[in-house]
Amino acid sequence: MNEEVEIEIMVSEVMVCDGVDPSEEKKHSKRQKDYINMLSYSCDSEYGIPRRCSCGGRIIDEVRVKQEYDTLPVKRFFTCANYEADGFHYRQPWVIGVQEQIESLTKRLEEAEEVMKFVPSLKNQIETLEAHAKGLTRQVDRLTAEVYNLTVQVADLEKLCFE
Repeated sequence: MNEEVEIEIMVSEVMVCDGVDPSEEKKHSKRQKDYINMLSYSCDSEYGIPRRCSCGGRIIDEVRVKQEYDTLPVKRFFTCANYEADGFHYRQPWVIGVQEQIESLTKRLEEAEEVMKFVPSLKNQIETLEAHAKGLTRQVDRLTAEVYNLTVQVADLEKLCFE
């Protein structure tokens, strides 16, 4: 029962704030904008080379040096500038981010190549349409001249008939 009352109070407060107080409305729209930005940062950081962390922090290229290994002397990460090991900040191994980015770019390249395959046939179609348009222009010019000649003939006939 208390939960229902609290929900009704919250709803009525939101309704009053949204309709009356511009400062509350501005705060609300700022919170919405921050939330939308956070969602875009989360989506961005899920695949490829991230640009922003879900917290809104910038991503840095972190290099961790380990002296113990001869074969892998350094490990690289895409890391949030505000990184803490709390699960709310982004940290991705560099290799995985670059590999995903390469896959994404490869897919875009393949799509561009598919589009480029149609360019010669489209060029031929454009040339054909241009030639057809020139022919139609010539025909319109010829018909315009013919209409002019007929108009002159009609005017001459009218003069003869009504004089």
